[in-house]
Amino acid sequence: MISKTFLKETKELLREGRVRIAFVVVILLLGVSVWISARQYENVNQQYEIAKTAERAIWDNQGEKNPHSAAHYGTYAFKPKYPLSLVDQGVDKYAGSSIFLEAHNRNEAQFSAATDQTGLARFGDLTPDFILLFIIPLFIILLGYNSFTKEREMGTLTLLKSQGISSWKWMLGKWAALFLPIFCITALLFLIAGFLLNGLENFGVFSWSSLFTLFLVYIAYYIVFTNLVLLISAKTKKSGISLVISLCVWIIACLAAPKAASNIAETKHPYPTRQEFAANVLKDRREGVDGHNPWSKEAKLLEVRVLQEYGVDSLHQLPFNFDAYRMQKGEEHEAEVYLKHYNHLKNQYSKQTQVYRGLAAISPYLPTRFLSMSIAHTDYATHWDFADAAEDYRVATQKFLNDNFAENSNYGDWGYRADASFWKSLPIFEYDPPELDFILSENFSNILILAFWIASSFGLLILFTKTI
Repeated sequence: MISKTFLKETKELLREGRVRIAFVVVILLLGVSVWISARQYENVNQQYEIAKTAERAIWDNQGEKNPHSAAHYGTYAFKPKYPLSLVDQGVDKYAGSSIFLEAHNRNEAQFSAATDQTGLARFGDLTPDFILLFIIPLFIILLGYNSFTKEREMGTLTLLKSQGISSWKWMLGKWAALFLPIFCITALLFLIAGFLLNGLENFGVFSWSSLFTLFLVYIAYYIVFTNLVLLISAKTKKSGISLVISLCVWIIACLAAPKAASNIAETKHPYPTRQEFAANVLKDRREGVDGHNPWSKEAKLLEVRVLQEYGVDSLHQLPFNFDAYRMQKGEEHEAEVYLKHYNHLKNQYSKQTQVYRGLAAISPYLPTRFLSMSIAHTDYATHWDFADAAEDYRVATQKFLNDNFAENSNYGDWGYRADASFWKSLPIFEYDPPELDFILSENFSNILILAFWIASSFGLLILFTKTI
């Protein structure tokens, strides 16, 4: 019964011109989107390599210079475009791609792709994740909205009932016929993406296991939509009504629910404005050591403590340059201030994420989107992790420079210059994104929610097809 129903439904789908046209359109859109993303991926990472090499060369060839001058001169930390961004670009175009690392300040990531786009960008980009998340569910609706209603409208339902059909086998046959083309399209896309990434010079670590996991996430998403479309078709009497209800479900699940979740999360746990953040940072910075102000109260207290610790009466008697030592203590204080306030931002982000995950039960789109971006390393969590790694490198760099200044000069000796070869001894900034196991453990709730959607939609579909 299952195989006969599957063959009958497949033949009917192949005979329909609208299905053939839609199938060709979806394949073409996927092909174009993958090609565009592959070219963009290759172009961005070529720019990344050029910028990274050029910036390091500039740093290494500063010549003789005071280390603290080099600290203010600064350098850049660049974020590469990771391989699976070819499938899901996530927030990459909104998050900056480089961070300027300098003394005394923690800077935001700069040069996001969105800043260079026109107002037309609000309508979305033709990317694989747009096709996967929005267009293919619409394709499922087009294929399956009349799966059961046509049996009523054509009068074949009465004939099938009179022959004593098994309702669940009948349903599975229709389900398989609807899901098979979706599975094939998705598998084709991921295979093409995998071979492209293997063929391209990728600057991140490409993993077939991550690609396969991402494939399973989207397959689970399509299983849910397949179940929902067939469920609606089974409970409605007219194909037109089934189509309208299915489209309403798509609008709510893919458009309305994500926007509502975003608004709720931002309302419950808002970020401070840029002006408030800067004012709070400045207030806390003034309460500690200022490396450039030796006459401040905190600097004088530091001076007294150091003189007592080393048992000397004058800063000139210290075995190191106190100016550099004071600047390093100022850097440490400022780093703690930035850590405090950025941790507040991260805490707000975590609370917003919890709200998103709590609302993920209202739409299968939400857990799918979160899992997809996390696996592809294009989510905000990965961007935060990159920014934190860049800040750790900035703090270590300032200590590296100030320690050299302190150990190789005397108090008041601002004319000291480090040797031209010194700059090359600074380690190169490297960032490795989280591993797949860690990502899946962090998204365990999303996996459970997606599994719940599959189980509940399957259960309802089996239950309601018995009552047809």
